[in-house]
Amino acid sequence: MDIVDRVLTGQQRGKVLGELKEYPSIVLDDERIMDAELIATGGYSPIQGFLTREDFEGVLEKMRLASGSPWTIPIVLPVTKERAEKLEEGSEIALLDKDGEAIAVLHLKEKFTYDKRRMVEKVFRTTDEEHPGVAKSYTWGDILLGGEIDLVNRPKHPFERYHMDPAHTRKEFSARNWKTVVGFQTRNPIHRSHEYLQKCALETVDGLLIHPLVGWTRSEDIPADVRMRSYEIILNNYYPKNRFMLTTLTTEMRYAGPREAIFHALVRKNFGCTHFIVGRDHAGVGGYYGPYDAQRIFFEFDEKELGVTPMFFENAFFCVLCDAMATEKTCPHLKSTRVALSGTKVRELLVDKKPISEKVLRPEVAELLAKYYSEEGK
Repeated sequence: MDIVDRVLTGQQRGKVLGELKEYPSIVLDDERIMDAELIATGGYSPIQGFLTREDFEGVLEKMRLASGSPWTIPIVLPVTKERAEKLEEGSEIALLDKDGEAIAVLHLKEKFTYDKRRMVEKVFRTTDEEHPGVAKSYTWGDILLGGEIDLVNRPKHPFERYHMDPAHTRKEFSARNWKTVVGFQTRNPIHRSHEYLQKCALETVDGLLIHPLVGWTRSEDIPADVRMRSYEIILNNYYPKNRFMLTTLTTEMRYAGPREAIFHALVRKNFGCTHFIVGRDHAGVGGYYGPYDAQRIFFEFDEKELGVTPMFFENAFFCVLCDAMATEKTCPHLKSTRVALSGTKVRELLVDKKPISEKVLRPEVAELLAKYYSEEGK
């Protein structure tokens, strides 16, 4: 599958940069800058720009673009009514960062109104402002700008040495002769349950892409720099070095549960993954989504049209009687014999400054996280 490439280079880039100063401009927030780069580098293929009305409506109502391609999360450029009134459809708009540096040019096809409440209900299955994704969406401007973009300057990445575009990961997979690659999305440190799922998947594929999200997350989540150190520790000590890659995905967390599970799978397909791990409550938050809703949504699509094979896993735990990691599928014992594992459970133990069993978290990672919580006064 070919991926989108809208990163301008050479004379074409120079020509556009020379013209940009004459264009009306919009200052993008960090999240829209991340989206612009992922559009241009093919991470959001087949999307070529911020969604027009027809694509936006298709995503909300059918979880598809107007072309029929599966897509579940609206990638949009919201602005205020006052700003939109000064922009003309059919014109070029300079997209700038907060320092006034050019990031991209938007070929403005249309500007349109939208119903925020309807949008969040479709995407998040709730209008509750306690939901972090809903709350963030309600801060958006009331007008959406749609049209293709071209990237003229690459933004800085928080973990530059771990940043790779889709073309780069695909090239690396090929160089390693990985025919099958499973992607793993994470916004938490890797605990023993994650490790178990990843290694189960590795038994059947050639390689594992650990692809942590390093854009915006809730304040309750462990910061990306701490998480990155935890990934380095566990991967270098407990994983075969020729079977994994660690690269970052610079985008925000939406906490959209089922829809975001599909979105994460499609994005990893663009990065070259053939398989994608989907757990019990993928991209969930609070009690907004039911157990395994994030897996059930995959049955609303044909696997061939998704282009990536989901690997579904039950919630994993450590069984004292089995003396091993297990799931409901493999363990016959009572729940009282099981040590529950989850990111929430780990955070609770860390906040309460309670010791964390090696059955829950590798000791080196537990030490790192305990130090962070101690220093931050969490």
